[in-house]
Amino acid sequence: MLGIYFSGTGNSKYCVEKFLQEYDTTADSYSIEDSELLKYIHNHEDIVLGYPVQYSNVPKILKDFIVNNSSLWNGKHIFIIATMALFSGDGSGVLSRIFKKYGATTVGGLHIKMPDSIGDEKVLKHSLDYNRNLVIKAENKIKKASKDLKYGIPPKDGLGFLCHIVGLFGQRLYFINKMNRYTDKLKINDDKCIICGKCIDLCPMNNLVIKNEMVVSNSQCTMCYRCVNNCPKQAITLLGKMVVEQSNIEKYI
Repeated sequence: MLGIYFSGTGNSKYCVEKFLQEYDTTADSYSIEDSELLKYIHNHEDIVLGYPVQYSNVPKILKDFIVNNSSLWNGKHIFIIATMALFSGDGSGVLSRIFKKYGATTVGGLHIKMPDSIGDEKVLKHSLDYNRNLVIKAENKIKKASKDLKYGIPPKDGLGFLCHIVGLFGQRLYFINKMNRYTDKLKINDDKCIICGKCIDLCPMNNLVIKNEMVVSNSQCTMCYRCVNNCPKQAITLLGKMVVEQSNIEKYI
């Protein structure tokens, strides 16, 4: 088995790695940003893929990765892990339908509630204890799912027709335009920014660059929140106006 993930603050990476620890300790996992990943996909039939749900949809960077490498998926058996802070009707299902177009079979789906990565929206924030308990519950759910998959009765979170309807009308229908393109809404406070370059190194889209002694966005943000949650001066925001809490998985394990 091969593990694949796209992860902004580490939630999806953590869940895939935990799943593989339980299911197959010999298996390795890789980010979709890894330059060697296509070779590994070619050599594996069974795949577990983790990703963070955005507006009950797939992040644009992951969708583009799948579509741009469409010839690789035919005949693959994929178990999907969808991480989320709020309820998503068909987090696994929306990705499964993309894979189906390219000949892949989804063998199961798992929805995992994890600490929210949106660091600039106060309404989404919880206490440290709450988030640590979320991770403990996630680990227990992952252990059960890996055991069930071994026994041939994998969970099917988000894969049914009713789940599709809930996901569609819960969020996706209202925010579909947000997910069809990369966003230009990333904001950098020049008064706070010290041009350390950390955000530039972390960005999976190479969206951030230095121009005229300032860090600027090239309007190709995939909303992973990596830069917001790692800026040492909390100078970057996306949805909100100020950073409320910087959230990376290391805080909660």
